[in-house]
Amino acid sequence: MKKLLLISLTFFAFSANANIIYDKTGVDDKDFVYDEHQCTEMSQQVQKNTSSRGVVSSAAKGAAVGAAGTAIAGGSGSDGAKIGAGVGVASGLLGGSRDRRANEANYQAEKETVIRNCMANRGYTILN
Repeated sequence: MKKLLLISLTFFAFSANANIIYDKTGVDDKDFVYDEHQCTEMSQQVQKNTSSRGVVSSAAKGAAVGAAGTAIAGGSGSDGAKIGAGVGVASGLLGGSRDRRANEANYQAEKETVIRNCMANRGYTILN
């Protein structure tokens, strides 16, 4: 049973931290797996940023800019507002998707930093 638990923890630890390379010279594998598991658990305390651009606010801004631009050019403000709203929706969708990807990348990087610092504080040599 203990061996199965150790294998499970090892798989979890290495799959979660595949980007961190350690110098394991003179390191007991059981201690390493235990320490890395604890550091991984601590990294779960990192807060995920969920803010992103809103489609509605981007559409409203796009409509205002479109209406103003068309009115200045001498056209109908409502046509410019429709076009601007469409452009605003598209940019809101693209910007929100980009924000979510950036937030996820920052979240993963911060978790990895916590694991690196934790393992370094426990005396492990990190090579990358």
